[in-house]
This record gives sequence, structure tokens and C-alpha cells, in this order.
Amino acid sequence: MPLMPIFDAPDGTRLAYHRKGSGGDRPLVCVPGGPMMRSAYFGDLGGLAAQRELVLLDLRGTGDSAKPADLASVRVDRQAEDIEALRVALGLEQLDLLGHSAAGDLVLAYAARYPARVRSLVLICARARTAGVDFPVERRREALELRRNEPWYERAQPAFDRAMAGEASDADFVLLDRLAYGRWDAAAQAHAAACEQWFDPELAEAYLAPGAFDGADAARAALAELDVPVLVISGELDGSPRPDSAAEVAGLFPRGEHIVQAGAAHSPWVDGPDEFAQAVTTFLARASR
Repeated sequence: MPLMPIFDAPDGTRLAYHRKGSGGDRPLVCVPGGPMMRSAYFGDLGGLAAQRELVLLDLRGTGDSAKPADLASVRVDRQAEDIEALRVALGLEQLDLLGHSAAGDLVLAYAARYPARVRSLVLICARARTAGVDFPVERRREALELRRNEPWYERAQPAFDRAMAGEASDADFVLLDRLAYGRWDAAAQAHAAACEQWFDPELAEAYLAPGAFDGADAARAALAELDVPVLVISGELDGSPRPDSAAEVAGLFPRGEHIVQAGAAHSPWVDGPDEFAQAVTTFLARASR
């Protein structure tokens, strides 16, 4: 059995990544959201691994990566150096990078700091606080109202109100997990259960520690000069971001494009694996020309 690939971050923290699939002229490096979820929640990204080799990074303290001696090193902007160390370990001049959800902040921090090392970006339902773009929490109500025909809507509405007031119970949050998926089927339930098990509140808090986004103006200016293909995918039913907010993220880049996956919410490769894999494969084929 081959050894799990590992490499050292600049501070000596031992980090791990996982390879899946094959194809393409270089791997697609996938950075998990959560924040700070282990990369296993990507699965094979809806079958994308059948078309492209995936390198799934376990961020420091997650999955098979070691927990750092200093938790302050988990802050999102500081982890940009881990991605650069991974690039060096892979022996690549440039990276095709994918970031989901909160990992959008990390991928953008890396792209702003190392623009010459980026060949393309894929941002899935991604945050962009690194560039000063935030998604108002209250807009999640719009996504809730799109689910009026769901059998669980009547229970979810008061749970949502309690969450907005800071009074939600654990049971409320479990119920609201349904909003992250276009269909609450067996695949969605299994994915949600795994994410709940792997989520680490301490690491998530450290990821978003004060100061993480202090350089937003400079990052936004750097991204405005990033002349590489960028694909932003949003879910039609997602509340964070809503599709118009995702379009704003695409507008940060000279060559940004935005597509909305119909019927999907916050994990589009779970909701519509074929549609998702086809969209990313088509984009990467264009980007490699």
C-alpha cells in the first residue's frame, strides 16, 4: 500500500494530502471549507475524479494532518503559506485551485499573495471576505423561503428564527442542515452526518480569528490584476452566497465567470454530481489551452 503523501509547512507542522482519480495535465488542488473540515467530505467531487486527478488537502489540525503547536497559525491568511508549501512539494510551477465555502477566503489569500503561482481558480459557493466581500446573514431567509414546499419547512422556519436570534438548539441546527442541500435524500443525509462529526469548533474559531481579513483592500487590488480563468459556481437554492452575491465574487476578477447550478444548494457536487463534474471539467479543459 502506498504511503500517504505528507509534507512540512514552513513552521514544521506535518501536513497530509490525498490523491484521487486521474486525468488532466496537472492535478486540481482542492481546499476544504467548513471552516476547517477534513478533505474527506469532498468524496470524489461528484465523479470529477474520473476526469481529473484531485489533490485533497487536509488543513492543519484536520484529517491526517498534524495539529499545530500554535493554534494562531490556523488563521486563514496564515495558511496561505501551507498551500505554497504544497505547491513546492508537488513540484508544480502553477496550481489549478478549487476552494469550497469558507475555503474561498483561503484560496483568495493565496492567489493575492502568489498570483504568479496560480493557473486557474474554481470557487464553489465560496466566501470572499479576504477581498472585502461578505454575505449578509439575513439573506439566508430568501433561501429558506424557496423551500416552502418541503415537508420540513414548517419546522425549519421557527428554527431559523431562533438561529438568527442566537437562541437555536443543537436540534435546530440539525434541522437547518437541510438548507445546505437541494434534496434531503440519502446522499445528503450521509454527507451532513459526516460533516457534523468532523466539524471542530475550536479550529473554526481559530481560522476566523481577529485580523484574518485586515488586508482586504490590498487583496482585492491584487485579485483585480489576476489574469487567469476563474469559475464561480453557486447553488440556485443556497443562502450563502445567494447567486447574485456569487456573481459579485466573479466580478472581482478580469476573467471571472459565474454559473448557477439549478436545484443545488451549498454542496452542488452532492445535489447534482453529473452537472457539477461536467461544469468543472469543461472549465478546466478551456483553462488549460
